[in-house]
Amino acid sequence: MPVLILGLVLFLGVHSLRIFADDWRKRQIARLGLKPWKGLYSLLAIAGFVLICWGFALARHHPVLLYAPPLWLVRLNALFTLVAFVLFAAARVPHNGIKARLHHPQVLAVKLWAFGHLLAAGMLHDVVLFGAFLLWAVVLFAASNRRDRREGTVYPPGTTKGTAIAVVAGVAAWALFAFWLHALLIGVKPLM
Repeated sequence: MPVLILGLVLFLGVHSLRIFADDWRKRQIARLGLKPWKGLYSLLAIAGFVLICWGFALARHHPVLLYAPPLWLVRLNALFTLVAFVLFAAARVPHNGIKARLHHPQVLAVKLWAFGHLLAAGMLHDVVLFGAFLLWAVVLFAASNRRDRREGTVYPPGTTKGTAIAVVAGVAAWALFAFWLHALLIGVKPLM
């Protein structure tokens, strides 16, 4: 569990700089330059992600059951995850109505993914992982919306084509992950 927690602190800490230390972040970008900053940021984020994966795998060897979710919550998680994949795609597909309306679909995707997994998995390591991501996403979403209001950020309207591409891409990615990659990478078949 300590490796998982260290990874979460590093990964989520780096991804929280705009929330808690935006002025410091801007000074470092000015001092180092944008490309070196992005390189350092990426190295720290990757290191945190690797520690999360390794720590989660280690923690699974010593499971501590906190609650046993009913099967219907496991099935409901598939729906949450499907919507999360569509939101994640909407964060990347240009000119889509989802991003135009929600402004921060990737953060909402993390919220849904984490919340659904908290409902579906009751081991201590699951609660630590998904609970940390859910808390982070809630705080980041609120901070991002405040920053948008403060800076007067305006999101361009979406098109039907952009929205359709985001939905199709999200559903396709979800199907690939749900029916094949989740079992291959995580060792759990979510729809079985």
